[in-house]
Amino acid sequence: MSLPPLASGPQGPAALRPLLDTVLHALREGARSRGGPLPAGGPQAVAARVRDAVGDVLPQEGDPDALRALVHALAEGSADPADPLCAAHLHCPPLAVATAADLAACVLNPSLDSWDQAPAASELEALVTRALATEAGAADALVTTGGTESNQLALLLARESHGSVRLVCGSNAHHSLTRAAWLLGLPEPVVVPAPRGILDPAALATALAGLTGPLLVAATAGTTDAGLIDPLPEIADLSAHHGARLHIDAAYGGGLLFSDHHRARLTGLDRAHTITLDLHKLGWQPVAAGLLAVHDPHDLHALRHRADYLNADDDTEAGLPDLLGRSLRTTRRPDILKIAVTLKVLGRTGLGSLTDHVCALAQEFARLVRSHPAFELHDRPAISTVLFRPAAASDETVAAVRRTLLLDGRAVLGRARLDGRLWLKATLLNPHTRPGDLAALLNLVEGSTPR
Repeated sequence: MSLPPLASGPQGPAALRPLLDTVLHALREGARSRGGPLPAGGPQAVAARVRDAVGDVLPQEGDPDALRALVHALAEGSADPADPLCAAHLHCPPLAVATAADLAACVLNPSLDSWDQAPAASELEALVTRALATEAGAADALVTTGGTESNQLALLLARESHGSVRLVCGSNAHHSLTRAAWLLGLPEPVVVPAPRGILDPAALATALAGLTGPLLVAATAGTTDAGLIDPLPEIADLSAHHGARLHIDAAYGGGLLFSDHHRARLTGLDRAHTITLDLHKLGWQPVAAGLLAVHDPHDLHALRHRADYLNADDDTEAGLPDLLGRSLRTTRRPDILKIAVTLKVLGRTGLGSLTDHVCALAQEFARLVRSHPAFELHDRPAISTVLFRPAAASDETVAAVRRTLLLDGRAVLGRARLDGRLWLKATLLNPHTRPGDLAALLNLVEGSTPR
């Protein structure tokens, strides 16, 4: 039996080339079979097609056609974020150049838990994370798997800095914050009202006045439900006045930093002790591409850890970089490569243009909704999320319309409950979407709404 080829090494490129051709062909054919933004038929139909494609998961003898068959099945059964009618979540279509860079990371397979596994990748990560931290008004940043891990790390660093800490956040905050408080054994969080989806500074002031002990205030720059931005300067003032640590979850809105037109909406971001950023949202990166930026690099000392086989004292004293304190994870892939390539290829102007474009798309879609008598608009979009619903429809009808479109595979819309009502959510992250696509999306919703 001949040994299967490896992806790296001298023979790697030659071995990969025909396989990549197979993958690209299967992706194209799978998308053609799907025929829309989502596979039709719902969970049972998709599961049946996957089971048929897989067959015996671990056959006695291998199947040389498995790569083509399974990639085809995955493409056929996927929600495609590059389809203009797939607009439910903060799930972006990745840039081709970022995806190509990610292939190189897969081939070389460095692990950023010790320098001798990732010599170049570790230096690249140091350069890029510091540059992005500076962009956000911070001093350093760690690479994470996304907003959830970044928020968990923010609470951990706060706890380690103060011995204990109590989270104070708005009812609009991402669920990962209160979940992290539970995970870390912190006191029950104080949840402050967020009327119309924005943290109320007056309610925050009242809450802080009645609390003692170390506090961590969490604000949001880009809520998951509506993309709204809390009043960051006022929240920063209140936090400073009460001696509270400030964390800003900018997993969504952080991408506005690249835009000259929208950057001012993040005024106050630089006053946070920790900041969550996430470039697999407004950054067009393949998952995962999260960061946690810190104002004081000394906060990261809490993550220091020794494992003799990874960062022995004599190795670090001899000048080998210590990477183990850059994450709670041990094995870490070089997600920084795709980010670095994107920053260099597009530059600030290119990324800013993409950001401005999807924000403008959201404004255009909001205008279409507002001018259509069959629909109700929640409010003007803050970033690139639009909440709308069929006029005079019940919440049950709104939910049913969304599910009908999903099960038919015709459109992918999200849902958000705000002001006590259920809304359809269009999150526009595809810069290739055109005004005609927006009109088609609205027509599909109207056609699926019972008269």
